[in-house]
Amino acid sequence: MIPFPEDPVRPRRVEIAPGALHLPGWLPLDQQVKLVEACRAWASGPVPMRRTRLPGGGVMSVQSVHLGWYWRPYRYSRTADDHNGARVAELPQWLAELGREVVRFGYRDSSAADAYRPDVALVNYYDRDAKLGMHQDKEERSDAPVVSLSMGDRCVFRFGNTENRNRPWTDVELASGDAFVFGGPSRFVYHGVPKLYPDSGPPGLGLSGGRLNLTLRVTGMGS
Repeated sequence: MIPFPEDPVRPRRVEIAPGALHLPGWLPLDQQVKLVEACRAWASGPVPMRRTRLPGGGVMSVQSVHLGWYWRPYRYSRTADDHNGARVAELPQWLAELGREVVRFGYRDSSAADAYRPDVALVNYYDRDAKLGMHQDKEERSDAPVVSLSMGDRCVFRFGNTENRNRPWTDVELASGDAFVFGGPSRFVYHGVPKLYPDSGPPGLGLSGGRLNLTLRVTGMGS
């Protein structure tokens, strides 16, 4: 289990919207370092980290690598049929357990955590100029919560509404080590990353710059 040291300055749980919780400083630095090392290994393949091409021909500015399932707009598959055709790496159980700990800590609900079985991880790398437009995570056949872990540079995480990409929204600053979980009435909220703060990550992380975001989801697609 991940330790949760007391922090007299930053709140432990911040409700952004019903079912959406920001957990500042949730992941200690040594655990962040291990995750950065793991992300670096995953980035080399079997389906290497790359920029995703959108249906209209554009290319996302973030670079991504996937575990468990391969995501491309707007569906999942086991193999990267639009790239090298390889099957993606398996999602390790220790990573799924990390997601369950976020759910347990965020919702204070051991039953919900025990039932949480993420089967896909999307690892996104943002360089200093990368952004992510407002979107819904809706390719899944499940309404289980989405768990997000941040490492590296701080960013603005824009958390909107379930109807469209417009206001109202709430801008949340996510720092290295922060976790965020959204489920229940907030599961299908539009969200995005409009801004990074370059060179704001902690020293000793093993990341030369930019931001890593690891997102765990339940596809509901079985085996």
